[in-house]
Amino acid sequence: MTQQIGWAGVARLGLVQACMGAVVVLTTSTLNRVMVVELALAAVLPGLMVALHYLVQISRPRMGHGSDVGGRRTPWIIGGMVLLATGGMTATLGTVWAGSETVPGLAVALLGFLLIGTGVSACGTNLLVMLAKSVPAQRRGPAATLVWIMMIAGFAITAGLAGRWLDPYSPERLLQVAACICALAVAITTLAVLGLERGPSQDQGQAGDARPVATPVAFGLALQQVWAEPAARRFTIFVFVSMLAYSAQDLILEPFAGTVFGYTPGSSTQLSGVQHGGVLLGMLMVAGAGLLSARRPQQAWARAIGSLRGWTVGGCLASGVAMAGLALAGLVGTDWPLKTNVFLLGVANGAFSIGAIGSMMRMAGEGRSAREGVRMGLWGAAQALAFGIGGLLGTLASDIAHWLLAAEGSAYASVFALESCMFFVSAALAWKIRLAVQQAAADPPPPRSPEPRAPALQVAHET
Repeated sequence: MTQQIGWAGVARLGLVQACMGAVVVLTTSTLNRVMVVELALAAVLPGLMVALHYLVQISRPRMGHGSDVGGRRTPWIIGGMVLLATGGMTATLGTVWAGSETVPGLAVALLGFLLIGTGVSACGTNLLVMLAKSVPAQRRGPAATLVWIMMIAGFAITAGLAGRWLDPYSPERLLQVAACICALAVAITTLAVLGLERGPSQDQGQAGDARPVATPVAFGLALQQVWAEPAARRFTIFVFVSMLAYSAQDLILEPFAGTVFGYTPGSSTQLSGVQHGGVLLGMLMVAGAGLLSARRPQQAWARAIGSLRGWTVGGCLASGVAMAGLALAGLVGTDWPLKTNVFLLGVANGAFSIGAIGSMMRMAGEGRSAREGVRMGLWGAAQALAFGIGGLLGTLASDIAHWLLAAEGSAYASVFALESCMFFVSAALAWKIRLAVQQAAADPPPPRSPEPRAPALQVAHET
């Protein structure tokens, strides 16, 4: 059993998340700009590479299964960060090479993005599993908030420092900055996670703390077992639909503000900042409610406001209402309070995101034992796929709407209305997840077929 950790331990895991964000933002932001501006390449090329790094993350369940079988998350977190940093340097080298030889340089950069997606899968999946197993239930909402805020801080700090260090730009300077970021990410991650997780022998040596050891099975069977769990299956669908709605508006909100409301490029960028400020406030609201609930666990009102399910469902409903407001904005025009609407959308998005992540941490251990990594990987893969295709679908739907509808505002309104419906569907899915858990607990378990067993391991118990 992974040992319980306090806030210092949560902050250490947050440092790992920040390191992941630092390397990812270097590749998805800085290299994207260099390819398009300095190298004058078509914007679709870095766009496809970023989409590819999301697509590779369908490997997340396999990464989680590997740590389930081994019983240790630490090697996967450190190894994943090493792979991520290697991918970051490879992508940077390829980008620099593309300045003189385009085709081989882009081929190397493509390999780098493949490594980035694989590293994120190994490190990110097992980081969440370790967090889920080591943080008490009443602190999971605040813990998820802290970790995600640190990830956002990693984005912001890296973007700011890298931007300063890269001026005046040169390929050599880009390589130096990338090398520093990647090396620091590996070093900080290694120092942060060492000692947070006890080894299997230590776990089994604790009196009355026998560690459940499941029969090792093939990955395909483990994935099939998890998918057969109603709660895990419904949560996977919920994550995909909600994150699809969340990401689909990213690439059309600023063009909408410019086209319909006449915002300048600077003003639309500030509007994006208003939304991110709302997201942060929504996250902090969930964290504050969770801390208050933990301090007064006997009070019914405290338990109610600390309900992760309530924040998830309520956040999705509020997001749907806010998206419906943007649809009305497209019809009403400049008289609509756009900034307020976008800020409220950010608050709702932040609330449901942290509620969903906290629920994910809680549900990772529900169901068949020693499948936490597969569950977390399955949900992470659903999120990655949703983000990978969300922007594409959002822009595609916008183009189709503009082709069918003459008025710009009406075209955008139709897309926002569709996203609003997706959030309402997400709320319904989130509401039914707990019902699936309760139904599974009430029904007798089906008879199990014998599973292949490795000679050196024994089955302690399975839930």
